Amino acid sequence: MAYEFLADSYDRLTRDIPYGEILDFYQRIMALYGKTPRTVLDLACGTGSMSVLLAQAGYQVLGVDRSEQMLTVAYDKAMELEENRPYFICQPMEKLRLAQPVDCSVCCLDSLNYVTDPALCQQAIRRIYSQLKPGGLLIFDVNSEEKLRSLDGQIFLDEDDDVYCVWRADFDEARRICTYGMDIFTRAGRLWQREGEAHEEYAYTRRELTEYLEQAGFSQIRCFGDRKLTPPEENEQRLYFAATRE
Repeated sequence: MAYEFLADSYDRLTRDIPYGEILDFYQRIMALYGKTPRTVLDLACGTGSMSVLLAQAGYQVLGVDRSEQMLTVAYDKAMELEENRPYFICQPMEKLRLAQPVDCSVCCLDSLNYVTDPALCQQAIRRIYSQLKPGGLLIFDVNSEEKLRSLDGQIFLDEDDDVYCVWRADFDEARRICTYGMDIFTRAGRLWQREGEAHEEYAYTRRELTEYLEQAGFSQIRCFGDRKLTPPEENEQRLYFAATRE
């Protein structure tokens, strides 16, 4: 499973992710839609970095992820908060079921691309719709198909003093899936331990995702460029979507 071995090292290898800027963009979208949510679902919350920021901003946060390893890190991170700690549960998004509906759901860092079966992606969007209150707002982003295709054959390196990660990308045109093969080296005393993971992302088009949202019942569907309240430019690398349940 993806993030089984990467979970403990994820935050150290992704220090460049601008979580604060992403939260700011979420709030700009909320203002654009005239929404002031109280409860927020952080879907595919990973190690909980966005969940913690949302909680610090005053929202009541529920974090959901399918990886127990990532949620363990998220729980420890949230425990450092003195108040308004997020609550976490382990679920795949296509089987999402909450105790109470929420005012808003966010899903960041191309997590929906990881649902590589289009039928399950449609099911996930329907489940999100069902767990929002009337008037609730959904915001998510995806890697564009242009970006995933451009990664084909690329090799990347992330490292710090105790972790070394090499990943190679391969795009399968027939399957429309980009596979990242990762070799993760972690320091264990004087030695290094090697583990491997494979991550896959499906190249959804803007039109497909818009149709999935419409079929689920969402309205006021908008697509934005990367953290800007304008339509995506040609060859945009990341797309943001927003929609409401009326």
